[in-house]
Amino acid sequence: MNHFKLPLFLFFLIIGFVIHAQEIAVLKYNGGGDWYSNPTALPNLIKFCNSNINTRIDTKPQTVEPGSTDIFQYPFVHMTGHGNVIFSPDEIENLRNYLLSGGFLHIDDNYGMNEYVRKEIKKLFPDKELTEIASNHPVFSIAYKFPNGLPKIHEHDAQPPQAFGIFEKDRLILLFTFESDLGDGWESAEVHNDPEEDRLKALKMGANIIKYAFEN
Repeated sequence: MNHFKLPLFLFFLIIGFVIHAQEIAVLKYNGGGDWYSNPTALPNLIKFCNSNINTRIDTKPQTVEPGSTDIFQYPFVHMTGHGNVIFSPDEIENLRNYLLSGGFLHIDDNYGMNEYVRKEIKKLFPDKELTEIASNHPVFSIAYKFPNGLPKIHEHDAQPPQAFGIFEKDRLILLFTFESDLGDGWESAEVHNDPEEDRLKALKMGANIIKYAFEN
């Protein structure tokens, strides 16, 4: 009798998404960049989502490495920082499998990682282009309306905010938010002293990203 053998990463994906469908994680990467920055950001975003868009996400986000099979347990993985990013060949393969199997990666440039992370994204998907996402994409309206696209939250170089993506067919699998600094807006009010209006915009945009990742 022939026995069907499920690939390991698909096994972890199926089991993990069933068991941990309401958990999210922060990506711990190599290269020297501060992957751990904005420590209050995700807990605040989780609290906002659980209160406003009917999620039941564990209030403590987990930490996961790009080369670990644990990543398949999380439908949403968040990545941020200010500096260098390096993915090893094994991490590239694992992270690519995760994204093509239904995972979602949100990279939020906390100012200073753009030039580094773009090189690693190109390694992840050498045959795909990181393209700017139009303001009519569902990620800008799935829960809260952002008719002009990505909001500007924290000022750095007086450049307009931009959202870039990698798509598999019609599904957005990797979102790179640039010159917006959503994570600063998610942080507790006393950390950056951003206006409450801007913090609310950041939280609403974050809720859109979470909802899109969970439902697509």
